[in-house]
Amino acid sequence: MVTVNLGMLHYVLDHVYGAFVHRTKISPPFFSSGWGGTKLELLERMIKQLFLDLQGQNWPPSLVQPVWKTVWESQSATLREGVFRTPCDEQLLSALPPESHIARVAFLAPKSTPPHKMACVVHLADAEAKLPTFAMKSADWCLDPLFMEKEVDEDALGTGDHTFERRLRLGGPLLKENIATMVLESTPMFCSPFYGKRRPLLQRGSKLLCVSDLLLLGRATIEEAQSLLHWLDCEAGFGKMGICGLSMGGVHAAMVGSLHPTPIATLPFLSPHSAVVAFCEGILKHATAWEALRDDLSMPEASMTLEEVKERMRNVLSLTDVTRFPIPKDPRAVIFVAATDDGYIPRHSVLELEKAWPGSEVRWVRGGHVSSFLLHNGAFRRAIVDGLNRLQWKESPL
Repeated sequence: MVTVNLGMLHYVLDHVYGAFVHRTKISPPFFSSGWGGTKLELLERMIKQLFLDLQGQNWPPSLVQPVWKTVWESQSATLREGVFRTPCDEQLLSALPPESHIARVAFLAPKSTPPHKMACVVHLADAEAKLPTFAMKSADWCLDPLFMEKEVDEDALGTGDHTFERRLRLGGPLLKENIATMVLESTPMFCSPFYGKRRPLLQRGSKLLCVSDLLLLGRATIEEAQSLLHWLDCEAGFGKMGICGLSMGGVHAAMVGSLHPTPIATLPFLSPHSAVVAFCEGILKHATAWEALRDDLSMPEASMTLEEVKERMRNVLSLTDVTRFPIPKDPRAVIFVAATDDGYIPRHSVLELEKAWPGSEVRWVRGGHVSSFLLHNGAFRRAIVDGLNRLQWKESPL
């Protein structure tokens, strides 16, 4: 009798998919245009300035005022699209490509409950969805698991459009818990800087052209998420708030939760403690243009070794190390969901997060990065509910 090690199968699936996508010429590698020149130096300084937030010097953030339109509405729920100008300051705005200046957001909320008796979680998706191309094309409205579930109340679908039945995967069932969902993410419709409708003209697909673009994407996403949380608190009046994200989106979510001046639920899913892990240790190291990065650094009189280039990458991406950030105001409301056999995120990276933030919780699901992305949305949903339940309600304005 042949026994099958399921954990190994999940791990192999990650590597097979990674080899198919990242080692073929289906798409270009990450950072094919090099480091980003003076823009990288600017971004390194600006990322370091994030730590001014530790003394509250950059709070409150700019208050955004999204312009909303209703996508659909039923007796129990509404789904709205919002657009707003990114709240980044002029220095950061000048570094962003013009296509990234306008942010887009989706907002799914129950109708029957006043905001001060509801919670809302802001969802940040991964910069690069780990799904095969054919799956991406079939998910025409949203690549993220958020809107692709079948176990949602018929009444919440409103229009009877069965495409919405597919789209309401993570956020839809949370309506029954009086939890609204706001999505700022990398999809064709709602997207982080550099993705979807905010993708620079010269960028092919999801592969960032320069290392500086990764830092720029992170800094802009953090500022946009902070402004949306501020809007939910001060303008919409929600009683509880949370931030969650998948993969690198989870890294950004952890940073936002860390820097927030009041307790919020912080929920990183399938996330490393740093982009160093993703690009220097995990499968994405095979999707990085190391030769182009070496050529961009080398002087005419001396060529750098690949190991020196990788060490430079580790130093730059150490700026994304979540363990350098302060413990969130209520670490009990921090729940990491990690996969046991993740080919993209090694186990030690998750354990570093748990060690850095005492009081936080790690929950393990059986699977790899790709399979967990597809199969474990129930675990992600449970973490959202539990994280929000560990918070106190904000006092009613009445």
